[in-house]
Amino acid sequence: MTKFKTSDLTKIALFAAVIVVLSQISIPMPYGVPMTLQTFIIPLTGVLLGKKSGTVATLLYVLLGLIGLPVFAGFSGGAAVVFGPTGGFILSFPIMAYISGVFAERDNPFSLYLGLSLSAIINFVVGFVMFHFVTGSSLSVAFTATVLPFIPTTIIKVLLIGLISQKLRPLVQRKAMA
Repeated sequence: MTKFKTSDLTKIALFAAVIVVLSQISIPMPYGVPMTLQTFIIPLTGVLLGKKSGTVATLLYVLLGLIGLPVFAGFSGGAAVVFGPTGGFILSFPIMAYISGVFAERDNPFSLYLGLSLSAIINFVVGFVMFHFVTGSSLSVAFTATVLPFIPTTIIKVLLIGLISQKLRPLVQRKAMA
């Protein structure tokens, strides 16, 4: 069992709160799937906190929303959101954080960008599949609604996360002074 230090728990809670705040920044898109900063802050959380703490922070966020707190985009929450048409994106968030953290811990830019790209692909796949099954839409409609319009912004997000995290990671990873 992994034990977390008080400083780790503080970072986990702080990042879960930041995820909640940035999740409210939402841009409506065609077909009802909004573009939010969730897919920016989730992998960034994994990179900055590492695979374990980043995943726990993200799980905390998902659990808060699952029990009904209005933490998801548009101040929504509850099981209906998590298991609804766009719930696959939410369910993939802990995986995104974990993968981003695993690759970031290798401490080289190629691995960092590879991990960020893989986490985005997993987000797309899980979101796409769940949207397809929940809505009963065709694969082409599901792809057009959940993947296609987001490819350009995802590329931009991956690049920005990579650049930002290379500066912030040493600061967040730094040990607290006694």
